[in-house]
Amino acid sequence: MNSNILPDFSDKKTLEKYSSAFTLSDMEIFIFPELFYPLVLANIMSPVIWKWRDDTWFKDIEKKNFNSKANRIKQYIIQNYVFNLDLSTWGLTTKTEEIARFSNFFDVDLLRQSNALFGYEGDKYYFDIDIRKHFGLDKFDSDIIPYWKTETVEAMTAFRYKEGFTTGAGECVSLSALYAAAMFIVGRVPLEKIFLIATPLHSQNFVIEKEGLITNNRRIVTKNMWFNGTSLSEKARRALENEKVTIVSHISGFIHILYNEASIDRNAYRIFTEKIKEFLTTEVTTHIFINFLRFKSRYKSLFQFRCDCSGKFRYISLEKMFEYEHTSKFNVSDGTRELLVKEIEGDEFHLSPLQGKLYLNDVEEIIDSQKGKNIDVIKNEVIRASDTAFSQVLSDLFNELNEFIFTEPKLPESEKKYINTYRHDISISDSREMIIDKITGSTGLSELSMLTQYVYRDMERIDWRPFIKAAIERNPVCFNDFSGKDVSQTYAILKQLPDESIYDANRLALPDEVWNFRRGDGIEKAFLLADTILKADRSVKIMIKINHDSVILELGDQKYHFRSGKKFHKTITLENGEIYVI
Repeated sequence: MNSNILPDFSDKKTLEKYSSAFTLSDMEIFIFPELFYPLVLANIMSPVIWKWRDDTWFKDIEKKNFNSKANRIKQYIIQNYVFNLDLSTWGLTTKTEEIARFSNFFDVDLLRQSNALFGYEGDKYYFDIDIRKHFGLDKFDSDIIPYWKTETVEAMTAFRYKEGFTTGAGECVSLSALYAAAMFIVGRVPLEKIFLIATPLHSQNFVIEKEGLITNNRRIVTKNMWFNGTSLSEKARRALENEKVTIVSHISGFIHILYNEASIDRNAYRIFTEKIKEFLTTEVTTHIFINFLRFKSRYKSLFQFRCDCSGKFRYISLEKMFEYEHTSKFNVSDGTRELLVKEIEGDEFHLSPLQGKLYLNDVEEIIDSQKGKNIDVIKNEVIRASDTAFSQVLSDLFNELNEFIFTEPKLPESEKKYINTYRHDISISDSREMIIDKITGSTGLSELSMLTQYVYRDMERIDWRPFIKAAIERNPVCFNDFSGKDVSQTYAILKQLPDESIYDANRLALPDEVWNFRRGDGIEKAFLLADTILKADRSVKIMIKINHDSVILELGDQKYHFRSGKKFHKTITLENGEIYVI
């Protein structure tokens, strides 16, 4: 490593940032947005997703088109990972503690303006959903907030060992990082085309391919799906419709809503902005109009459909037609409407027009005749052709239709000070080994590469102090289960767990990962034991001696022995809040 990029851990902000690379809470990524993309690269360095290529599910995937690749990846993720935002998984912290961590180098008032759990209400949206009740926080003191930690692909996959889970799991930021890595490794999508988007309550990706693609938790959303009016698209639209985008992260760097400096390539951000706005905009067509009515149930009751049944007009409410969609492979849209009508029971049709309803047919004719025109032109024409009793509701309808066909994303302002940083040349044709060499070989030139090593937990190449700081300060889950137990009782429980790390090679799990997944290497178990000891008494002196396969935790005259497969030779001393590593 080149010494000019080595982090200075005597600087509190630097130590906090590199320590945050291990816990990666939503709060930490918000404060240190440069941590977001290293998780993607760490997942790409990991052997886990590369093994997916050998799964029969992805046989010959490189020969398929983009949409087929994306759908294959989506289905694999759906089958193997569930969305998890349980408050008990990574524990709780407090606003007071988090503010104390960051107040020396971050404006807390700015935090309250942008972070949902610190006061930001996002216009009326967060008032409507009652943010704390929405996440189950209403039963706690208002100072309590969750430790929503972003999981590495190893931690996500290890959820299958956790009680109550049969597959892997992860929260939304974890899933976005997983998707980005999978789209690159399995889908062969260049990293330059993948952008990570964070909002106060969500994280998703935008992939610049074809018309664009959004990954949303475990699902994918194409442009057609964005405007199809289904419940899935409704959920997918919430974040970009209601929330500010706080971070856009990319292989070239990041841009943050609050920071004046941006490291993302200016041209890449311009292209992203243009493409996502195109994705979120469409024209008014009869197809889009039907999708809107499906999306906005308030307006379904306005319309009836007039159909020619064996030379005679019959009438049916649009609501009834939408009901039949639920059990049919056909729908109300133009392409399969006639086939849907044939499936509807005859007694659902009326011989006379339904009173107080507009003809869908007439509105569709106007939309077709005004194709390409401004929505206000279409609105005025529909209102002019309709009974005046409908004027106000039609005006409201078209105002909401305009919101449906055009979402203006609240992106970070592009007028920033753009900083030139090292540009990584990572190609879809590179092997895993080549990518690892490129990242490890550029740590003297790139903080992204350096942070990636810490997120990846390559303990052979990094300073252990940030890891240990994270281990003893921000792993509260094990405390509940070990509360009331003395050191010997805790030691006995840990000895019964399999001596098996969730991380390969010389990489280490944190104490809460060990306890959540009930397994760990001897070094990892020793840190968990130290964590519980320090919880009871922060002033004690603890020594952890690692000699290849032997690990001994010394507490006064007491020695606690573990076995390790990690092959390190280290002595760690924890005393009065200080960390010493030899």
